[in-house]
Amino acid sequence: MGVSFDKIDGSLCLKFDIQPKADPTPDQERAAKLVSPGFGRVFSDHMAVVRYSAEQGWHNATVEARGAFQLDPAAAVLHYAQEIFEGLKAYKRDDGGVNLFRPDANAKRFRDSADRMAMPPVPEAVFIEAVEQLVRLDREWIPSGDGSLYLRPFMIASETFLGVKPSHEYIFAVIASPVGSYFKGGPAPVSIWVSRNYTRAAVGGTGAVKCGGNYAASLRAQAEAIDHGCDQVVFLDAREHRYIEELGGMNVFFVFEDGSLSTPPLGTILPGITRDSIIALARESGAIVREEPYTIEQWRADAESGKLKEAFACGTAAVISPIGKVCSANGEFAINGGVAGPVAMGLRKKLVDIQYGRAADTHGWIKKVF
Repeated sequence: MGVSFDKIDGSLCLKFDIQPKADPTPDQERAAKLVSPGFGRVFSDHMAVVRYSAEQGWHNATVEARGAFQLDPAAAVLHYAQEIFEGLKAYKRDDGGVNLFRPDANAKRFRDSADRMAMPPVPEAVFIEAVEQLVRLDREWIPSGDGSLYLRPFMIASETFLGVKPSHEYIFAVIASPVGSYFKGGPAPVSIWVSRNYTRAAVGGTGAVKCGGNYAASLRAQAEAIDHGCDQVVFLDAREHRYIEELGGMNVFFVFEDGSLSTPPLGTILPGITRDSIIALARESGAIVREEPYTIEQWRADAESGKLKEAFACGTAAVISPIGKVCSANGEFAINGGVAGPVAMGLRKKLVDIQYGRAADTHGWIKKVF
């Protein structure tokens, strides 16, 4: 038998016990790390942690010194991959305050992922409070300029047992990593390898879930892309191997000569929060945005005829990455002469300006931490 989660109060909020690190990183050392932090290599001093058991529900909410978890070798996550995660950022405004971008959307997607993976849902209020408390304590780790503090909420099954069933114990945690601008000197168009040997997801699978297994399964295909001199891999559908789905970790958009945009429909792909935001901004500007299937054959034909003007990928880390070249075993083709297009760059600027508080937030996307 599994664990029943239907009685968990979605509005539950816990009081976090704030336990500042006894020996925080010295200012000079932290400043040196923030000069060029890269992505996901440098981490802040603290982490938020909440534990779950079938008997107690969510409990023991703390913000404490970042450190290793003690896990038994038979912990369920190590054998049956009950694990989910999210990614969002904290942005420093010009007035010194800090913004979060759509944390409620991340909290909802985290609950949806938990439901698919037979894990207890983290109440939205607990998710957001954990993120906010960590940002408050580690605010000095947010880089200035185009940098941000990348936040990684995640949940793992921690019960000790061997057996294929949902765990009765879990750890929910949030860690933070200062990151610089994803692109030095502006977004550079990326090259894409079309994977014919591997598929990312199938109907009824976990394609719409942000779980580690999806990303592990994409690594071999990504390596294949690199072997062919490309930056990223794009996956086709599992049934016909024709329809564009998404990149290894990003959603994709197509821009046509009539000004309209198209993006693959949800179902087997991740419901990206950046994707959803781009759709809203494009429609707000008067553009038609279609969520519809698009084949690799159409992509090539439209690029070669000039009907397709731009293509770009999007996600939390890079925001928008223009696609300049598409390669496959059947040859390659360029998009927009291999340079970044005005639609992609215009949407990127609109979104980034909202995130940093440089433009009005008419959608209610920004949550000010302070």
